Amino acid sequence: MLLDVQDLKVSFHSRDGVNEAVKGISFQLDEGKTLAIVGESGSGKSVTSMALTKLLPPEPQCRVSGKASLDGENLLDLSASEMRAVRGKQIAYIFQEPSTSLNPYYTVGNQIAEAIKFHRKEVSDVWAEVVKLLDQVGIRDPEKRAVDYPHQMSGGMKQRVMIAIALACQPRILVADEPTTALDVTIEAQIINLLKDLRARLNMSIILITHNFGIVDEFADDIAVMFRGEIVEAGPAESVLSNPQHPYTQALINCIPKMGTKQKRLPVVDYAELEK
Repeated sequence: MLLDVQDLKVSFHSRDGVNEAVKGISFQLDEGKTLAIVGESGSGKSVTSMALTKLLPPEPQCRVSGKASLDGENLLDLSASEMRAVRGKQIAYIFQEPSTSLNPYYTVGNQIAEAIKFHRKEVSDVWAEVVKLLDQVGIRDPEKRAVDYPHQMSGGMKQRVMIAIALACQPRILVADEPTTALDVTIEAQIINLLKDLRARLNMSIILITHNFGIVDEFADDIAVMFRGEIVEAGPAESVLSNPQHPYTQALINCIPKMGTKQKRLPVVDYAELEK
């Protein structure tokens, strides 16, 4: 087992009171496998992933408890300097909106190079590694595109650059937080296929955070379904998708459009029924 999360709790504190965003969840991730954390916006998926490497505000604004063990070492006990060595090198992130994640004042090549220089000081020819990474994520003419600025690229290409930045540190775990948001279905399929290919070639583990059950089929090995800060159903992907047990999971799967069927509107999640 590569990552073992036990009883993870995250709460935000303000003058208006306490908001429990994550309520004691547990899950595991094995080497070379993909775990999909699925749920609607606000269910606690992204907060869970950011808590693993202390990307959330410090106390007293935010309190995190529980264990997140990477190779037996609890990440939540690490100091700030120790955690900087984990971020990027052990656990890297792809965030959902590349346009806001990339710096508009620097070329994409310089932004990839920055990650290489910080985490891989053994690399002698940084620019050659930048070009190699851009080629690895499927960007044509990587030597030419490395000197482009983010605004010169399409949404799909910018997301590939974000993947290249994450891969620059050769992480063991890649957290893909809604990696296909705002992309059309063709580009969405390309990004998912790219992640599948990279996982196979690099033996990299992936945590895929999404609200869309439609993209986890044939990609995720395991699924954890989150609803209002809790994991309400978890198990092998095939089992969860073919025989969902929890009403919330069933409702989410029923919202996936199906070929050959005609509906005036998609089914909706009945929250009143779920809270009974």
